[in-house]
Order: sequence, then structure tokens, then C-alpha cells
Amino acid sequence: MNETYLLQQIVKAIKALYHQDILIKNIQISKTRKDFSGDYTLVVFPLLSISKKSPEATANDIGEYLKANYSALKSFNIVKGFLNLSFTSEFWIEKLKTFSALNENLSSTNNKILIEFSSPNTNKPLHLGHIRNNLIGHSISEILKKVGNEVVRVNLINDRGIHICKSMLAWQKWGNGETPESSGLKGDHLIGKYYILFDVELKKEIAVLVSKGNDEETARSKASLMIEAQEMLRKWEGSDSETITLWKKMNSWVYDGFEKTYNALGITFDKLYYESDTYLLGKCVVGEGLDNEVLVKKPDNSIWINLTD
Repeated sequence: MNETYLLQQIVKAIKALYHQDILIKNIQISKTRKDFSGDYTLVVFPLLSISKKSPEATANDIGEYLKANYSALKSFNIVKGFLNLSFTSEFWIEKLKTFSALNENLSSTNNKILIEFSSPNTNKPLHLGHIRNNLIGHSISEILKKVGNEVVRVNLINDRGIHICKSMLAWQKWGNGETPESSGLKGDHLIGKYYILFDVELKKEIAVLVSKGNDEETARSKASLMIEAQEMLRKWEGSDSETITLWKKMNSWVYDGFEKTYNALGITFDKLYYESDTYLLGKCVVGEGLDNEVLVKKPDNSIWINLTD
């Protein structure tokens, strides 16, 4: 936002409304506080000697004038003596286009910077949170590149674990050989379908066990679906050929789906990393943490760290 231009519009408004000139330096504007609605805020109190009106009436006069004569202004609201101004999306898009077209020499930092972003799981599609993450990561990369840095974009894909086995087990039980081609679904959406189905069926089983007197945590641990998923994970970690074949097939469907989404967003990566290639190293680090008593193991074999301090 060009603050000088906004100030000039406010000067025009005061001249038109109150027939008096005012110096730009006597106008107080700032970015609107996050707890209020708006982009920029005009402090009205210094203008009361010119308007001869109340703060609210003065703010309303100026807001209505700007709204009628300044097409970039979408709306305004008044909080006592403060006029909060909101600008149109089209205005900000045009500003962004202007900035992206700038070719002036920018100071170069000449650093090599790694930006890691996206980090999806292969048991479901990219969701809105991933889209936000992708756009932020891409934007930061482009900004750093613009000022002369060598940017390396990497994506760490979480391609293993109990969540992955849940979708694998559900497809194995109820998929009837369904594929992206036979279903007409993007691969990641197809896998997400079976991840959800696992959860639906697991909840049914837990409900039955709870009705027989088990508490929910015990019921979850006793549920045959959960036991089967954990067994599938152990088979994967033991390199069971049938499990690995299923894992590779279903992950390949997910990757195809991810790629379509990335292409639609214009997102690219220089390097892909996979948790399946690094989890053993992670286990070593966890083992060191247990040995050093930084981490603790609970009776269910889950590993915890105390972050209260």
C-alpha cells in the first residue's frame, strides 16, 4: 500500500468537506491493529479543529467521501475517533503485480538457503492447511530468490507409520481392487477415502467394546482393526514383501494425486525426502534420548518428552 497516495486522498477529502488545507505531516495513519477490522487507520482527533464536529461524525464524513471517490476503498468502520479503512482484493492484487514486475537492483545476500515445506502424509489428500503451507513456502522461496539467494526447496514426505497402515488395511479389506482409474478419483483422494473408512469401522468396533464395559482407551487397544494395523506396521518394519508391495502401490497413487495439486498451484521442489528413508536414524536418536533420560517410555511403549519447563 502506498501510504503517500492514501494521505493525498485524505487531504483531498478534508479540502472538499471542510474547505481547508492541511499538510500531510499533520495526518496520522497507521496499519490497523489486528484486533480491529481494516487495513489502515486514520486518527481523527487532530482533525476536529477543522471539522468542528464530533470524532464519529468527522470519521463518517471522511469515510463516505473516500468510499465515493476512491475506488480502491472497499469499506470503512469507525471506532470512536479512529477510522478503519479496508481496501479491495483487486487493489492488493494489482499492487502485488506491480511489486513482482520491479526490476530495480536489490541488495543481494548471496546465501544458499534451504526452505522445507508442504510435508504431506501419504494417507490422505493435501488439505487447506497444506495449501496455505505450500503458498507460504513458495512465496518465501521466491522472495529470497529475488534478493539474490540460491534457494533449495525441499519436501519431506511422511510416507510411513500407523496412519499409512490404516489406509492400507482398509483398502486391503474393503477395496475390492479399486484403483484411481476404476474409481475416477485422484490417487490421494482414493487413499483418503480408505483412511476415513478405517476410522468409521474402528469407531463402530470401539462402540461395541465400550458397551461391554470397557473404557474407550482400553476398547481402542483391544479393537481388532487397531491390532491388525499395528501388525501391518510391524510387517512393514520387518520388510515383509507383500506389505511393502502394497505400500509402494498405494503410495504411488498418492504421489500422482499430489503432483496434480502441486502442478495446479505452480509448486516445484528441488529435492524430495521420505520418512521411510530416515526413520531408522530417528529411532537411534530416540534411543539416545531414552538412554540420557531426556525421553521416557510409557507402559504402552509410546515415547514421551516433558516440555513443562
